[in-house]
Amino acid sequence: MRVLLIEDDDRVAGALSVNLTRQQMDVDRVGSAQRALERLRTGARHDVVLLDLGLPDLDGLALCKRIRELCDVPVIMVTARTDMSTRLHGLHVGADDYVTKPFDPRELVARIHAVTRRAARATPPELSLEEAPASPAPTTAIAGPGGVRLDVERREVTVNGEPVALTRKEFNLLAMLARQPGIVFTRSRILAEVWDSAWIGNQRTLEVHVAAVRAKLGVAGIIETVRGVGYRYPAG
Repeated sequence: MRVLLIEDDDRVAGALSVNLTRQQMDVDRVGSAQRALERLRTGARHDVVLLDLGLPDLDGLALCKRIRELCDVPVIMVTARTDMSTRLHGLHVGADDYVTKPFDPRELVARIHAVTRRAARATPPELSLEEAPASPAPTTAIAGPGGVRLDVERREVTVNGEPVALTRKEFNLLAMLARQPGIVFTRSRILAEVWDSAWIGNQRTLEVHVAAVRAKLGVAGIIETVRGVGYRYPAG
């Protein structure tokens, strides 16, 4: 696995590189946004990006948005910023996960494996000319309140016909609930299916992603909270 580590602090980068290398990961470290963009523009393959937000030449949030314009590589923000507004902003601009410093290196490795597994599952296999369908396959669309429409096959969401950009995990979360409107999904089940983990530490991550989906769609009641249990997509 090849990791693009964007971190300007030599001490932090050195410790991270050692831990990741021990896990059989190939670390490509850069210390600025400019160098990171140069790497990505060359077309060099990276399986995941670890992004610090406090970079010397460009804020990491702005860099994440630039990365999303270039490619769909999974991005994990690794930062000391713990406030909810920054977490939500990070998810809005395309981060797949958010880890705050200090952290256990084992947790970061687990999250790297989780986001890369999800990315692999979300990428359809290439078809040969003989296997390719003669015409587009029909899509399955799910309607919701406030003009929300979810196209599961195309992985697209619109509100009153206007497209809304969701991250990979935000879409998977919304699609899981929308496929069975009115059914309450427990937090542990959502974590197991969307995050590939039942680890209790991901509860906060789930709450952040639910808040991000609600904010992006801007539709009241699109994901209902069932206190003490979990979440559901509204029926009818």
